[in-house]
Amino acid sequence: MLTVIDSVKGSGIPLRGNDIDTDRIIPARFLKCVTFDGLGDNAFADDIAGLAEQGKTHPFRDPAYKNGSILVSNRNFGCGSSREHAPQALKRWGVRAIIAESYSEIFFGNCVAIGIPCYKVSHEVADKILDWIETHPSEEIETSTKDRTLKMGNEVVALELADGPRGQFLDGSWHARGVLLSNADKVTGLAEKLPYMQFLAR
Repeated sequence: MLTVIDSVKGSGIPLRGNDIDTDRIIPARFLKCVTFDGLGDNAFADDIAGLAEQGKTHPFRDPAYKNGSILVSNRNFGCGSSREHAPQALKRWGVRAIIAESYSEIFFGNCVAIGIPCYKVSHEVADKILDWIETHPSEEIETSTKDRTLKMGNEVVALELADGPRGQFLDGSWHARGVLLSNADKVTGLAEKLPYMQFLAR
């Protein structure tokens, strides 16, 4: 069954800063895992520890944002190594959509592949959303893939999402395995017509 991703609702997570790379999102020492399970517990582990030493709290450890599902950041989010563990860690922490000024292309693609819409906004709009979330940490906001919008309070903010990934989220084709399974009968029918498949079945 194909899974359509349109509306994402939840409180926001403000993560200010440019060039937040994948090594910060999930440090290399956690990549030894056989599966992606548990990666969310270690998201931003070094940043969290570094801020704690300064007596500060990282948004991913701040109780005000513990139920957040829409991450908001600034320029060039997800740069650096192409590791797919980074979006996997974010998803397992609870992130269901991201809004930022720009992204690493590979990070963006890895997010699409696991069903996390990544929207773009200008620097001014990003700061406006970040300010709003920090002022209303527990209030629900909502993104729409179909409308390419963010609803926060009484305001609707325009978001940018290219037609290609937008279409994938709206028709479910972002999920490669789902597309394959939805065409299982066609795959079986074609396999039955292939001479070498008949030979292997003997």
